[in-house]
Amino acid sequence: MEPRSVMHDTFVIERHYDAAPARVFAFFADSAKKRRWLGGEEEGFEIESFQPDFRVDHVERWTFRFNGGELISNATRYQEIVPDQRVVFVYTMDFGAKRVSSSQTTIQLVADGRGTKLIHTEQGVFFDGIDQAAGRQEGTRGLLDQLERLLALDA
Repeated sequence: MEPRSVMHDTFVIERHYDAAPARVFAFFADSAKKRRWLGGEEEGFEIESFQPDFRVDHVERWTFRFNGGELISNATRYQEIVPDQRVVFVYTMDFGAKRVSSSQTTIQLVADGRGTKLIHTEQGVFFDGIDQAAGRQEGTRGLLDQLERLLALDA
């Protein structure tokens, strides 16, 4: 039997957005805004399916390809949703038929003057060296950059 490995990592990313918490929260709650934000189709992502379900104890599913590559699947189960304040979710990611990671993520939205401080805390488990924490952090930073661009466009 081939040896298997597991790596754990926790990271925190903080961002400030020039938008009220309700506007930031809308990108989590509104499926059209979420698809535009997380789908990233203009940046090489090809969404094959998106089944939104932003409710506690329900599962949201995505399947997509990046630059025509392997099918990637994401299943997100929401643990807690406090409108305009907090979203907690657990998600798994598969490359093809292989599970590569599982994470618990907490998003906090804190009113900060006329804007919002977003605190993203992720506790990840990465399987067999296929997916790695550094790549997940880089991808998360890119998504948070994209959120900033979309908030500016929607202002």
